[in-house]
Amino acid sequence: MNVINEFSLTVDGKSVNEGFCRTVVSSFITSLDPTIEELSDLKTAVSEAVTNAIVHAYPEKSGKVYITGEITNDNIVRIKVKDKGIGIENISKAMEPLYSTGIGDRAGLGFTVMQSFCDRLSVKSKPNSGTTVTLTKRIHGKKW
Repeated sequence: MNVINEFSLTVDGKSVNEGFCRTVVSSFITSLDPTIEELSDLKTAVSEAVTNAIVHAYPEKSGKVYITGEITNDNIVRIKVKDKGIGIENISKAMEPLYSTGIGDRAGLGFTVMQSFCDRLSVKSKPNSGTTVTLTKRIHGKKW
């Protein structure tokens, strides 16, 4: 599987940028002619990943969110959402439905939503070193 297209984006970790990131990713995959469902699924997963980075990575200060994307010759889309924030101490616990370290009315369903809308979800994190969430989804539209 060869990478045939890719992008890289860095945004401030502010909630106003979540929609922008979602739009960038949806524009990026349009060349594959995704179904409305595939497009919606990936937009929702990206939205959750970016929101998690904004809300949880930088609780005391603002930071950057780094997003990269690639499309392979077999229509696999891989999106990485990375931060350099506080990291996740216990990834297994963080991925449990309804678990949240966020303040307020957080539902604790971010990772659950990401898993349900992607073919594969990978989370790598170290305390005080940040987190990388990788979302992988095959688009069944046209081939490059």
